[in-house]
Amino acid sequence: MTAEELRKCYVGFFTERGHKEIASASLLPENDPTVLFTTAGMHPLVPYLLGEKHPLGRRLTDVQKCVRTCDIEEVGDDSHLTFFEMLGNWSLGDYFKEESISMSFDFLTKVLKVPVERLAVTAFEGDERVGKDIETAEIWKRKGLMDDQIFFYGAEENWWGPVGQTGPCGPDTEIFYDFGQDKCSDSCGPACHCGKYVEIWNNVFMEYKKEADKSLTELSQKNVDTGMGFERMLTICQGKTNVYDTELFTPVMERLQEILTEEHTEMSMHDKRVLCEHSRAMCFILGDDRHLVPSNTEQGYILRRLIRRMIRVLKKAGLDNDVLNVLADIIIEQYKDVYTELGRNGAFILEQLKKECDLFSKTLDGGLKKAESYLMELTTQMKRTVETKEKVEQSDDRQVSEEQTKIKMLSGSLAFKLYDTYGFPIEFTCELAKEKGCTVDLEGFETCFLEHQEKSRQGSEGKFKGGLADHSTQTARLHTATHLLHAALRQVLGEQVQQRGSNITAERLRFDFSYPVKVTKEELTRVEDIVNTAIAEKCDVIMTEMSVEEAKRKGAIGLFANKYGEQVKVYEIPGFSMEICGGPHAKNTGDLICFRILKEEASSAGVRRIKAVLEE
Repeated sequence: MTAEELRKCYVGFFTERGHKEIASASLLPENDPTVLFTTAGMHPLVPYLLGEKHPLGRRLTDVQKCVRTCDIEEVGDDSHLTFFEMLGNWSLGDYFKEESISMSFDFLTKVLKVPVERLAVTAFEGDERVGKDIETAEIWKRKGLMDDQIFFYGAEENWWGPVGQTGPCGPDTEIFYDFGQDKCSDSCGPACHCGKYVEIWNNVFMEYKKEADKSLTELSQKNVDTGMGFERMLTICQGKTNVYDTELFTPVMERLQEILTEEHTEMSMHDKRVLCEHSRAMCFILGDDRHLVPSNTEQGYILRRLIRRMIRVLKKAGLDNDVLNVLADIIIEQYKDVYTELGRNGAFILEQLKKECDLFSKTLDGGLKKAESYLMELTTQMKRTVETKEKVEQSDDRQVSEEQTKIKMLSGSLAFKLYDTYGFPIEFTCELAKEKGCTVDLEGFETCFLEHQEKSRQGSEGKFKGGLADHSTQTARLHTATHLLHAALRQVLGEQVQQRGSNITAERLRFDFSYPVKVTKEELTRVEDIVNTAIAEKCDVIMTEMSVEEAKRKGAIGLFANKYGEQVKVYEIPGFSMEICGGPHAKNTGDLICFRILKEEASSAGVRRIKAVLEE
């Protein structure tokens, strides 16, 4: 089965069972500050999981682009990826456990022909909040699974969500493929990482909403959210043992090997995988229609980190940065028919990649100078110590030797500063230190590295409060204010202004938009006046469901879906704004009271940022 066949097979199975196909959402969440990237298929659907009506009904399915950044350093093994596709199906208050599990079981065993004996599943063992999920286990037994194929685990393994600090969540049942090898121990099960089991599907039974105080309240509707790992399932369908041997990676892996052969150089399999995986992730992030670029903050920082990690791998192998453009070309060509934005934005991807490579080359030069200055200081200190000790009669030779060793060791914190600030690979630091007769405190470096990794993980898992799960009155007002701000900017600065991202909490809005120069004070005043005029006129905010084609004809703005005939929600403020959006919104512009811009600044090259509030 090919990759495209698996995508079509999955979506077709669920559309035959009453699900409507929806388009993959942007990798950059709109109006949601809780995460940096779209991390799962359910992420854009949070308002509907909380009870808002979806224009296409209560049964949905899709193939969603996702990026998860918490395991970047794990990339290079058989299964960890930063970018991946997720096959999903949802019930928004329609079917629940029995039908969800039955459909998953039928798709795996009847369509993909996975032997029942190769399946293993898990269920929630319960805690002080929610009881043991016996119902799920009994459903699996009725499907033919034996007791030794069903495992119970706690919340760490079998409780999903919310995406941010608050939102829909609930117990889940995870489905694993058993590769058939012997158990590594008597306690070996799906939670074990020995390689016997690999997770392929997760069915989440969303019955609860986690509140800000960490308490659970029951949702007004019981939902099902499922996600199947597309790359992992394709690996199994194609009889492979790792994702890099599937058709998703073989074109770029083979071209990389050709380059290595031509250049007569060696590269570890781990580094080959990092290059190819990060190249794919980088192409999809840069290829997003919102035109994110590398920067030192948030999503831009993750993008920069991926590119610079690839450059380090190339430098270690003695290869030129142009290799990245070669790999990017292959990935764009491979995916442009499935994800048309990669074709549209191909030139932008290559342009930004070259800019970042050129910038990082200069940064590495600065790192080299800084590293040499650190090591020069060490050798100077070492020389002074030796000279001082030689003057001391009856000196303790052993003590001199110990002090020399301490002095000629570059601290872990400085080595990490070279790595983090200047992008200087630790391998390069060690080689340079050796040339100067010094060593590097690798344990100290590892400690700093792990601390940084943990901070990054925490940041990527939930950076801010609020988000799509926040349906407070103030957040709804700020969503409406964002639409008015967007319209006002286009009126004052021109229609070349396009939204590049937004971030809304209960306290303020942040809006990124394309514009090449700083917005003047006079222009900002005009923008403020237009928004406040709309507020003063107390216009009703009108929501209408219509097709994408009709929305285009009516002049609505927003990121249009690629699926022909898809229904969308269009929010109109008559005379001021018309945008495709999922909400929530104020009912009347008069509810906004007063709009004030706090700050206008550069976000990245060609992108400006406005921060604003609503005042009583």
